[in-house]
Amino acid sequence: MSSFSKDQLALVRNKKIGFVFQGFNLLSRTSALENVELPMIYAGIPADERRKRAMQALESVGLKGREHHHPNQLSGGQQQRVAIARALVNRPTVILADEPTGNLDSYSSVEIMGIFQELNRKGISIVLITHEPDIALYTSRIVRLSDGEILSDEPVSKQLDAREEIKKHVRAQVVEEVTT
Repeated sequence: MSSFSKDQLALVRNKKIGFVFQGFNLLSRTSALENVELPMIYAGIPADERRKRAMQALESVGLKGREHHHPNQLSGGQQQRVAIARALVNRPTVILADEPTGNLDSYSSVEIMGIFQELNRKGISIVLITHEPDIALYTSRIVRLSDGEILSDEPVSKQLDAREEIKKHVRAQVVEEVTT
């Protein structure tokens, strides 16, 4: 790739790599649907196909019915789901996620890790950067870096399953509601 032109690199970024950021990077004056459609505009995808794929991506991250909401009408976890949907619409082979749970509460973080685990099960490679050891336990492998040097590269011996953690949380809430 070092010999690629700027246009070739832009094409790779647009078609092969999805990006998810800690700060969501959503356009505030556009709906969730329009935010998700944006990468497809740059890819030259026709409007009807953009709409269909954006709706499917939003549904896949649990936001069906929220497509016309603007970022300020969504929780942090929902905004991150929009960002993940946006990263998915051009059908990348790799998603780069930089601290995707950094601005979220613990439950929303588990939900987001559940989405990443599901995407990974479907064959999408996820490269997730985190400083949170508990979040790293939702991955299958941890590569530790310091000053650009790899310190270790090890499989996670007891990977957490976000689906199970969410079930535990729901059961605990039901018990709490019953006892109060």
